[in-house]
Amino acid sequence: MSEVVLIERRGSVQWITLNRPDRRNALNDEVVDRIADGVREASADPGCRAIVLTGAGDKAFCAGGDLKPDSAAFEQDWSKPSTHAGEMLRIVRASTLPMVARINGYCLAGGMFLLGMCDLAVALDTARFGLPEVKVGVFPMQVLAVLHDVVPARKLAEWCLTGEPFDAGEAREAGLLNYVVPPDQLDTKVQWLLGRLLDKSPTGQRRGKFAMRAVADMTAEQSIAYLETQIATLALTEDAREGRAAFAEKRAPVWPGR
Repeated sequence: MSEVVLIERRGSVQWITLNRPDRRNALNDEVVDRIADGVREASADPGCRAIVLTGAGDKAFCAGGDLKPDSAAFEQDWSKPSTHAGEMLRIVRASTLPMVARINGYCLAGGMFLLGMCDLAVALDTARFGLPEVKVGVFPMQVLAVLHDVVPARKLAEWCLTGEPFDAGEAREAGLLNYVVPPDQLDTKVQWLLGRLLDKSPTGQRRGKFAMRAVADMTAEQSIAYLETQIATLALTEDAREGRAAFAEKRAPVWPGR
């Protein structure tokens, strides 16, 4: 049997590819657990600088949960305090690596969950998006955990309550995407974005992403005090010293990553 998720290191970037194109890369527990494995592995490696999440084929990024009769999509072991998706999200939130979504087709339901947990996103201009859960008698509960801070409240309410699909233009206008490109430019744009990430300080990015996650749960006064300590700490790192030296010497920095 082929792997349901492909995990591949390309240079300093971890590529995680949902590999069920025959089912539009639909999610099940095995897929979710393998995504979590890929993120955990990348995050533990100091040589890894970023993660790309995408889908195999040219039809879908991820069309949501696998609703085929043999999929057990809505089964849950109620003796466990959390779901597979919830555990995956905790692992992703704990990661300090920049995470890029490469949206190569349909992005629906659980696919929107995957998109929402990424930091940056590039999508095909032909991609279609949606939260159709109400059409099958449920609601995108866990998706709310990743979209409520990304998408304006009334737009998110419209998507959740109507279940109607929308295009890449609307997704970008709502803040869900960074870039929308034609099919022949998708990989070029993803590589361009990765290039803009990989030449920057890994220490700055890791500590910066950690801080962005932390202040999201703080009051304004707490965030001010916390960030005061973080800028002082960053100034003590080797990357900060190298950055200042490179600027003074008018050369490209060589980041120690410490």
